[in-house]
Amino acid sequence: MNTIAASLGQARKSQGIWFAGIAIFVTAWFVLYNQLLPFARWLVTQLPITPGSHLASSVEFFFYDTPKVLMLLTLVVFAMGVVRTFFSPERTRALLAGKREGLGNIAAAHLGIVTPFCSCSAVPLFVGFVSAGVPLGVTFSFLIAAPMVNEIALGLLFALVGWKVALTYLAFGLSIAIVSGWVIGRLHLEGWLEPWVREVRAGEVDLEDEHLTWVDRFEAGWDAVKEIVGKVWHWIIAGIAAGAFIHGYVPAELLSSIMGADSWWSVPAAVLLGIPMYSNAAGIIPVIEALLGKGAALGTVLAFMMSVIALSLPEMIILRKVLSLKLIAVFVAVVGTGILGVGYLFNALFS
Repeated sequence: MNTIAASLGQARKSQGIWFAGIAIFVTAWFVLYNQLLPFARWLVTQLPITPGSHLASSVEFFFYDTPKVLMLLTLVVFAMGVVRTFFSPERTRALLAGKREGLGNIAAAHLGIVTPFCSCSAVPLFVGFVSAGVPLGVTFSFLIAAPMVNEIALGLLFALVGWKVALTYLAFGLSIAIVSGWVIGRLHLEGWLEPWVREVRAGEVDLEDEHLTWVDRFEAGWDAVKEIVGKVWHWIIAGIAAGAFIHGYVPAELLSSIMGADSWWSVPAAVLLGIPMYSNAAGIIPVIEALLGKGAALGTVLAFMMSVIALSLPEMIILRKVLSLKLIAVFVAVVGTGILGVGYLFNALFS
């Protein structure tokens, strides 16, 4: 009994330390965040740069956005790392196994927002879902929503662009994932899977009872910060550098003429430009921020962002291991049509 009591006491102490540490971290985070812009402006004045020049504008953007995005990313990833402890791959498969199309597409798309999967996880996830009996269309709804409407994209959009854009992006991103998955499911293209995938079948999937403590969940959140931020920081720096160049040197009139709402061809051009690229939400959103600041149309910019995240060429190469070329073509056509529709609709609503 004394041993058990000591263990419980130690657990409560560890949990108390974590809660206190998080409270101190969040307080310090907000204090530092509010000082980033004055610090960036002061730092630029210390450099041998002409005030008000293109270079000064670009450098200030870079010095301000780099810590800002990294701080936002750390906070969002930690919070969602804790949330993700409730959604293991096995639990996600179990929740979707046996779901019918329609409601299954809706459930899959919403699960995609909070689950820790990206294009790198596409092959094992796809095989796992198919083997668990998840319908093909429902699987696609999940695989579209997971990278495109993830919590990092929403958190950064909310902080950098505003809640209206973030909420609208959430609504239309989910719509693309749900409708695209439903359409692919209605086409009954299971025969276009690679033969080895069709032959894989797993037994019934049961929900796990993990009994994780809050300390376990907080540690998982910190592990997520180390893993995700450690993997994407260089993409963030590259994205902010591109955004800084656009912010300082690209004339607003030029971007408005190329990516403005009046140019009907700008939306399909943005989608075609985005597909060969590879980035994640954290890396591409600083570019989106700079483009919007220079007068680019919201629909065109978000169509570019969606195509980079959801239709990247590297993801297609990964999916080729489990999908035939015909099924990949259908996937790109259906999702691309949805992205085009969102781009034109955003331009009409926010012109």
